[in-house]
Amino acid sequence: MKQQHQGHESPPRFWSSRYAIGFLVIAGVAAYFLLTEHLAHTIAALPYLLLLVCPLMHVFMHGGHHHHGKKPDTRNQTESDQPGDKP
Repeated sequence: MKQQHQGHESPPRFWSSRYAIGFLVIAGVAAYFLLTEHLAHTIAALPYLLLLVCPLMHVFMHGGHHHHGKKPDTRNQTESDQPGDKP
């Protein structure tokens, strides 16, 4: 016999909790001070970040192609359609 517990709710997700708001505020303040106090270091790192973005884009954005080394399907070709059979 299965009993259903109707009074139990799933716990709230992290991004909808008050801890997430606190985290975002602290992260925003930290980002502001990092950028204002270390702007020269941040600008100096931009060319390296651009070079880092290129391989990351290829890894994460080309994942949907699903090629994975599959050979083309040749079951629909007849013997006369294959190259090299005709003189």
